Amino acid sequence: MNASKVEIDSKSGFCFGVTAAIKKAEEVLDREGILYCLGDIVHNTAEVERLRRKGLITITHEEMERLHDVKMLLRAHGEPPSTYQLAKRNNIEIIDATCPVVLQLQRRIKTAWENDSSKNSQIVIYGKKGHAEVNGLVGQTAGEAHVVQNIAELQRLDPSKKIDLYSQTTSSLEGFREMVAELEKRFGSENLNWSDTICRQVANRLTAIKEFASSHEIVIFVCGAKSSNGKVLYDACLEVNPRSYFISSPEELQPEWTAGASSIGICGATSTPAWLMQETFRRLEEN
Repeated sequence: MNASKVEIDSKSGFCFGVTAAIKKAEEVLDREGILYCLGDIVHNTAEVERLRRKGLITITHEEMERLHDVKMLLRAHGEPPSTYQLAKRNNIEIIDATCPVVLQLQRRIKTAWENDSSKNSQIVIYGKKGHAEVNGLVGQTAGEAHVVQNIAELQRLDPSKKIDLYSQTTSSLEGFREMVAELEKRFGSENLNWSDTICRQVANRLTAIKEFASSHEIVIFVCGAKSSNGKVLYDACLEVNPRSYFISSPEELQPEWTAGASSIGICGATSTPAWLMQETFRRLEEN
C-alpha cells in the first residue's frame, strides 16, 4: 500500500505525565538494570512488555507489602497516602512519577477534606470506580469521598449536605458538565462547589481526534484494552466514522478492513506509544 495514503495522527500518543514516568523509569533502568513499578506504568501491554525486558518489574499492592529495601516507581496515576506510609515502613525508596496535574488535584481534595471540620460537606469525585487515579484521590479523604460514574449514582449522596465536586483528570468534559447541571438541579447551585479538574491536554484530544477520524475513510485506533482514556477516544472516532477499528497490536489488523481504501488514519490514546503506531503503519504498508 502506498505510504502516502496512510497518516499517523500527530496529536495521538503519550500525554506528558506518562512520558515523564517512562523517562524516569528508563533512567533508573539504564543505571541499575532493575526497578519495581506499582501497577502497570501505562495501560498498554506492549509498552509494559518493552520495559519489562529492560528490567522493570510490575507489582501489585499486595506484593509491595512483602518488598523491602528496593526502589519502586509510582506511575503517573498517583497513589493514596497509605502507599507512601507502607514504603517508609519497608524502607522502599520511591521514584515518584505522579503526574503534576494529578498531584495538584490530590492536594486540593485533601485540603478541602481537612478544612471541613464540621463535616457539613461531602466530597464527590466524578470518575471510574477502582481506577488507580481515583483510588489515589479517595485516599486523600481517608476513604470518605463518594465516587460517581453516572447520574444514576447521585441518589447515594446525602441530600442534607453540601457538595464539593471534582473530576478524575481523564474524564469526559461533556459528562462532567452534565453532572454539574444535574447536581445544581437536585441540590441547588448554592449547595454545590465544583472544580473542573479535567486535564486539558487530554480533554482537547477529543475534538482533535474527531477531526482526524472524520478526515479519513478508515481509522485504525491503536490502544491497550485496559485504557479508560482509550475507550472514550475510540468511541469518539466511531461517532464520526463508523469504519473505525480498535486494535491492541498490528497483528490484529484484518486485510478486509482497509481493502481499496483511499485514506487510512492511525491514531491512539494517551497510553499508546508512538512506536506502536509506527509499527501499525509499517504493517499496513506491507499489506
